[in-house]
Amino acid sequence: MTGVAYAAGGGAAGGAGGLASFIPLILIFGVFYFMLIRPQQKQAKLQQMFLNDLKTGNKIVTKGGIYGTITGLTDTVVTLEIADKVRIKVSRSAIGSPVTKEGAAPAPPAKAGG
Repeated sequence: MTGVAYAAGGGAAGGAGGLASFIPLILIFGVFYFMLIRPQQKQAKLQQMFLNDLKTGNKIVTKGGIYGTITGLTDTVVTLEIADKVRIKVSRSAIGSPVTKEGAAPAPPAKAGG
């Protein structure tokens, strides 16, 4: 009977085998953290810093693709002038990126390793 128990993994080596089966899971989590989670957190931090540094007169593009110049700011609302005497109010979180001197939004940085 004990031969059947050892063959089924119930012996003394069963505890070490259980730990060894979690090593690939831990490695997969590590890869996901360094390849997906950490870069996303860094990008979110940069976007939040950009939103906090907005000033009147900045030229920006919204996430919806509307180009404009900031004419007014509050904690949650940004007033954009999109044409002469045409102003809209958008949420501060709807601001996508600054407009470069060439008039286009900057290209997103290339991802390493891909």
